[in-house]
Amino acid sequence: MLKVTTVSRSFGDLRVLDGVSFDVRPGRMTGFLGANGSGKTTTMRIILGVLAAQGGSVTWQGEPVTQSVRQRFGYMPEERGLYPKMRVAEQVVWLGQLHGLTHEQASANTARLLAELELTDRADDKLEALSLGNQQRVQVAAALVHDPDVLILDEPFSGLDPIAVDTVLAVLRQRAAAGVPVLFSSHQLAVVERLCDDLVIISGGVIKATGARDDLRARHGSPRFELVVDSDAGWLRDHPGVRVLDLDGPRVVFELLDGTRADQDVLRVALDKGGVRSFAPVVPTLDEIFKEVI
Repeated sequence: MLKVTTVSRSFGDLRVLDGVSFDVRPGRMTGFLGANGSGKTTTMRIILGVLAAQGGSVTWQGEPVTQSVRQRFGYMPEERGLYPKMRVAEQVVWLGQLHGLTHEQASANTARLLAELELTDRADDKLEALSLGNQQRVQVAAALVHDPDVLILDEPFSGLDPIAVDTVLAVLRQRAAAGVPVLFSSHQLAVVERLCDDLVIISGGVIKATGARDDLRARHGSPRFELVVDSDAGWLRDHPGVRVLDLDGPRVVFELLDGTRADQDVLRVALDKGGVRSFAPVVPTLDEIFKEVI
């Protein structure tokens, strides 16, 4: 497990990170969320040793993260850092060799990754000849070429169209399924919600929420339900113990006010009044959780 414990960092008088703590567990996709300037990239750079922490620690498997350990990490920076005039496969192979692979190992891994990322037909093209989305896929390949023990990806879905997002997601899920801890940041909340197992939300250099995605959903927001009936559902406005949030003829979304089983009362009344087409809980979206905690 990768563990970040009470990490702090300042630049001059500006406190960028203040006691940041979270875990990235094996086989789990951990989404790292925060607005621009919240501390995400600084945290990632400290994990990778690009910046030094001024307090706290980063450990892998219970031991301090040294340079030799970081050699086994895979990192994709937000800024494109590859060589534009170098050919795609040649570049990924070379980066694999920098991580200690033989030329044969790096070549085999590169061929496999380019196939997984649907870039085989661009292997001999110069990077600058590719679209920005395909360049982003090459950066993913560069982060994965040495079969890293940990993956740290800063905005890996930036510039990708929906089809490319699905392609990259499949590759990352495969690595997580093999037991690799994956930490990734993204502004695309819908993608994070679909992909992540765990969430870390940071704001102003402070962790605001952390935990399994479904646990955070259960923890935040009042219990909400959607009811669809045969006739107008306006009667629910006067029902005790609930607040109507959205009403559109026969469809209504409401929340419970007092933690009672008023939802069952609503269902009984709705059945008495006529047909009920659907009745189900509404879980808070990641966007709602994010707005609540920051």
